[in-house]
Amino acid sequence: MASVFLLLGSNLGNREQFLTDAIGRIESEIAPVLQASSVYQTQSWGNEGQPDYLNQVVLIKVELPPADLLAKLLHIENDLGRERREKWGSRVIDLDILFYGDKIIDQPGLHIPHPRLHLRRFTLEPLAEIAPDFIHPTQKKSVLQLKNDLNDVLIVKKL
Repeated sequence: MASVFLLLGSNLGNREQFLTDAIGRIESEIAPVLQASSVYQTQSWGNEGQPDYLNQVVLIKVELPPADLLAKLLHIENDLGRERREKWGSRVIDLDILFYGDKIIDQPGLHIPHPRLHLRRFTLEPLAEIAPDFIHPTQKKSVLQLKNDLNDVLIVKKL
């Protein structure tokens, strides 16, 4: 079984409910959530000027291959009303695989570890809350070290 860290995000509609609904669907369709970070309110990254996000990181353990896990997460996003209109656009729900154990995967449509997680405060703050000592398999630093080395100045606040 692989330990998998997922990032959940929402910046449209009832953001809290979308996070709750996503966790419920993950637990019923994929695996129990073993740990969950606090919810963080974060400024939008990459396409500033959008509504603030709520973000949360959860830990699950799965036997599913990474591509199958991604397919299930995309299905949950679609069922919850996710529309893909523009890169880094607003969304009711976003489910990203941050880490799948210590696997390194670089395939079309599937990149693990998430290729920009080490640059984003909105990812590293909640991740560091539940996995500060986890070593990034390509950066070779702990999550806490990556968070402490960040240059990202966007506001991320624990709710």
